[in-house]
Amino acid sequence: MEPDADWNSEARPGETETERLDRNWADLLQELRVAQTGVQLLTGLLLTVPFQSRFTDLVAHQRTLYLVTACLSVLATGLLIAPVLLHRMLFRLHARRELVVAAQRFAVAGLGSLALAVLGVLGLIFDVVLGGWAGYAAAGAGLLVLVVLWLLVPLGIRRGLSKGA
Repeated sequence: MEPDADWNSEARPGETETERLDRNWADLLQELRVAQTGVQLLTGLLLTVPFQSRFTDLVAHQRTLYLVTACLSVLATGLLIAPVLLHRMLFRLHARRELVVAAQRFAVAGLGSLALAVLGVLGLIFDVVLGGWAGYAAAGAGLLVLVVLWLLVPLGIRRGLSKGA
């Protein structure tokens, strides 16, 4: 049984487990739509970079950072779109629980890959424009922002909710 099953039964009397799974799936899809758009734009942009005339001006470590960043962005794209294919493959097999659990894992892994790709882009841009230390500083500052917004704030809210329960 889910850890929040008691709360669900009190807050949503009459909601069946299937209805709850359907609601969870719909919520996850809405969240994925936001992330998918951003990661697809980032990946598309990264895929065009080698065809720009200044790409040959990049030094070896910048090219390596670009390639790692592009791979992370493609990985994030795959992970964030995977729940759609999973849904198609499990369609009409009555596997909603398995679908929601797997899609949740894909979403978290995809967002982690997206965060790393964004930091790579940020570091590369600052490295090219201002030099190596600026790239490290920008990526470090970006990491701090993402850790606060994507990890510490949600965990703080979650901790506050669990204390009030």
